[in-house]
Amino acid sequence: MNADNKATRIQLLSLSTPQMRAFHMTWFAFFLCFFAWFGVAPLMKVIREEMALTKDQVGWCIIGSVAATIIARMLIGCLCDRIGPRLAYTWLLILGALPVMGVGLAHDFTTFLLFRVAIGVIGASFVITQYHTSVMFAPNCVGTANATAAGWGNLGGGVTQVVMPLLFSLFVGTMGLSAAAGWRVCMIVAGAVCAATGVLYYLFTQDAPGGNFSELRAAGRMPEKKFVRGTFLEACRDRRVWALFAVYGACFGLELTIDNIAALYFIDYFPELKDLDPIAAIGKAGLFAGLFGCMNLFARALGGIIGDKFGAKWGLSGRVKWLFLTVFCEGLTLMLFAQSRTLVVAVPLLMFFGLFVKMSNGATYSVVPFINRRALGSVAGIVGAGGNAGAVAAGFLFKTEAISWPTALFVLGVLVTLCSFASFAVTFPATETVGNRAEKAEAEGEFGALVGASAAT
Repeated sequence: MNADNKATRIQLLSLSTPQMRAFHMTWFAFFLCFFAWFGVAPLMKVIREEMALTKDQVGWCIIGSVAATIIARMLIGCLCDRIGPRLAYTWLLILGALPVMGVGLAHDFTTFLLFRVAIGVIGASFVITQYHTSVMFAPNCVGTANATAAGWGNLGGGVTQVVMPLLFSLFVGTMGLSAAAGWRVCMIVAGAVCAATGVLYYLFTQDAPGGNFSELRAAGRMPEKKFVRGTFLEACRDRRVWALFAVYGACFGLELTIDNIAALYFIDYFPELKDLDPIAAIGKAGLFAGLFGCMNLFARALGGIIGDKFGAKWGLSGRVKWLFLTVFCEGLTLMLFAQSRTLVVAVPLLMFFGLFVKMSNGATYSVVPFINRRALGSVAGIVGAGGNAGAVAAGFLFKTEAISWPTALFVLGVLVTLCSFASFAVTFPATETVGNRAEKAEAEGEFGALVGASAAT
C-alpha cells in the first residue's frame, strides 16, 4: 500500500482529516460490535434458568461465542488487503447484525448455541480496526493509534455488562415484559444499532489517506488484487507471527474469557451475591464485570503509548521487551485474583489484573505493524485470531465438572506466565528494521524520506 500522508500525530478533537475520521469510526464501530458480541453474557443467569442449561452447556456457549471468530479474523485480514477496510467493515456490521437480532429466536440449548457461534463473527471487526488505523498513522504513533482505537472499542465489552442489565430491568421491571422477552428485546436493540453504524461507516470513511483502494489501484499507486493473494501464506511462514499468535491468545484470549464468565463467576462463587433476587444479582455482578471491561478506557491505549516510547528509545526490540513484561505481570495478577474469596478483595484484584491484560493487548499491536507491511492484513488477522484461539482453549476449563472456576482461573494464570516468554521469539534482523530506523528518523525530521524509500521497496 502507499504510505504517503500518514498522520504523525493523533488529534482527538478533529474530524477534518480522513485519518481522524477513520480513527473515530473504527473505535466506535468496534465498540458496538463488542457490545453486541457479549450482550448476552451479563444476562446468562436468566437465559440459563429459562433453558435449563447445565454447566457443560454453559461452557459450550462460552467456547462457541469465540470459536467462529478465529476463522473470521483470518479471512477478514485478507479481505482488507483486497477490498479495503471501508467495505469490509460496512458489510461485517450489516451482516453481523442479523444473528445478533436473530438470537431472540433461540428456544433451547442447540438453537442458542448456533446463534452464539454466529454472533462471534462480528469479533472479526477487531482486525479491520487495527488494519485501518495502521494504514492511516505513521510508525511514530501507530502503536498509540492502534491501542487507543482497539481499547475504546473493547470498552464495549465492559459497558455491555452494565447497560444490558439496565435495559433488561427497564423492559422487565418498567415495561412489564417477561424475563424471556426482555433479554431478547435487548439483543434486537444492539443488532439494529450495529446495522445502522455499518451504513455510517460507508459514508464517512475512506480506505487510506490517499483515497479508497479501488481509486489507488486505478491510479497505479497500489498493487493489483492479484499481487495480494500470496500475502496470507507469506505471513503463515513467519515464526514471529505465530509467536504473537500465542502471546495474544494469552492476553486478549483471557479478556474474552473474563467478559464471558465474570458476571456468572461473581454470582456463583461469592456469597454476597448468590442469595440476592435475580435482577439485583444481575445488576451488581454486571457492574463488577463492567469495571474490568471499562479498564479499556485507558489501559490498552497506555500499553500502546508505552510501546511507542520503548520503540523510540530502544527500537523494535524495546517494544518486544515491554510486551513480555505486561504479559508476565498479567499471569501473576490472574493467579492472585483466582484465590480471592470476598468481593472487597476480588474486585480490586480484578481491576489490577485487567490493567495488565489490556496493556498487553496494546503492546502486542504496537509490534504487529512492523512484522510485514506488505502482508499487514494477514498478519493482523492471524495474530487477532490467536486471541480467540486462546479463549476457546480456556473455555474447555470452564465446562468440565472436574475443576471449579477459581481453579480454572489459577491454571490459566500459570499458563499465561509461561506463555509470556514466547514474546522473545519475535526478533528483527537487520534487513527488517525499516520501522526501527523510521522511528529514530522521525525525531530527526527525516521520516518522510524513509517512508518514501520503504514504499518503493
